[in-house]
Amino acid sequence: MTKYRASLYNQTFSNESKRFYGHPQFLGYVGKTKREQSLEELRQHIHKYYIPLGRQFMVLFPEGGFLHKRREVSQRFAEKNNLPKLEYVSLPRAGAMKVIMEEVGPHRDEGASTSRENSKKDNNFNQNNTSKMIIDTKSGDSIEWILDVTIAYPDRIPLHLQDIVCGIRPPCATHIHYRLYPSNEVPSDPEEMTQWLYDRFIEKDKLLEEFYRTGHFPVRGNNSQSVRQVRQDNLRYLILHLFFIASTFLQYKICCELWSYLW
Repeated sequence: MTKYRASLYNQTFSNESKRFYGHPQFLGYVGKTKREQSLEELRQHIHKYYIPLGRQFMVLFPEGGFLHKRREVSQRFAEKNNLPKLEYVSLPRAGAMKVIMEEVGPHRDEGASTSRENSKKDNNFNQNNTSKMIIDTKSGDSIEWILDVTIAYPDRIPLHLQDIVCGIRPPCATHIHYRLYPSNEVPSDPEEMTQWLYDRFIEKDKLLEEFYRTGHFPVRGNNSQSVRQVRQDNLRYLILHLFFIASTFLQYKICCELWSYLW
């Protein structure tokens, strides 16, 4: 029996994504015109790579874009549909999560059936048509936990890819708040699942509002909040960078030798 975990992230301001060769990852298209195609490709990716390769983690960014570009659209949609206007995050798109839960969720058979029945009715900002399942997953292979991660940056300025690669930004502390949900708490009904996802991002907005006001995430109930500081190991990163540089140089020399031998 394989147990999977899905991680649910807010994107805050940054939407930097990377694809590593040799490690198949799925990067969805952004935009209405390719949304349905992207969801179908995600469904195929789950069965072609994720399940056969025995992956046990899945990272999802439901906001689907840069916050400074998405905020205005999100707030217009919220006003039109009687939802809260969010400032620190945008309302999420639920299509990818629906596909994931249909294919490897605890209620996947029920969810896939419900989705097919309601696909023709889904015609708003977050609802996406879905097609039939490609193959059935093995019994017991399903997502067990959903890790809800909220990220806060100093002065609301995120770390961009160029900051990390070029080292042009001074060291700073990035604050991460997380909650763990059993996957069976997520409703299988598409509309209820969308509302569940909305509720998580409404909570994120309140968490970030409190953090940027006080400098700390709020404590839930009477439970003491466990805070753990994580420091980066500079020596480890130096060794990793030297390894990748040496590996790249070696591959280059091998390609040159093959080129000269063949031509």
